[in-house]
Amino acid sequence: MTRYRQHRWLGLCRVLALAVGLLLWGALPPAADPAEGRLAAADPAKNAGVLILATQSGRFPLTVEVADTPSARQQGLQGRRGLAENAGMLFDFGTPQPVAMWMLNTYIPLDMLFLDDAGRVVAIAKNTVPLSLDRIGIEDPVRAVLEVQAGVADRLKVRAGDRVCHPIYPRNAC
Repeated sequence: MTRYRQHRWLGLCRVLALAVGLLLWGALPPAADPAEGRLAAADPAKNAGVLILATQSGRFPLTVEVADTPSARQQGLQGRRGLAENAGMLFDFGTPQPVAMWMLNTYIPLDMLFLDDAGRVVAIAKNTVPLSLDRIGIEDPVRAVLEVQAGVADRLKVRAGDRVCHPIYPRNAC
């Protein structure tokens, strides 16, 4: 191989290596934000607030982000790599209706608490499988679904009949 061809071949290899590197870099998920697992109550863009989970073993405050629009409910916790133990997402559907959830692009195992129109827990799906496309729901209509880190429902001893207190339930006294 002549020196010219060898030089040309090396240049082509460098360009190909750079192109492959850029393609791989573009396919990587976004870098984890140190605050990603926490929901900031002071961030109005995230529509965050405090929810009280009232169980037989006590009253537990959680910082929740409220997903109350179709696009916010569709996005949910997708793409997040962490969720604090005292945080969650409250999916508000406005009125009771049949609801099915899934774990598309959700990397965190979750407990899902299905809530009726009075804020009572009617069912719990525990330790849902990350990235699963299986539908998770119940037959009865629900007003909202509260997603928390997997294990929280057991740790707080949440049972059907327990209640949540949140502004979406204005008549619910806790």
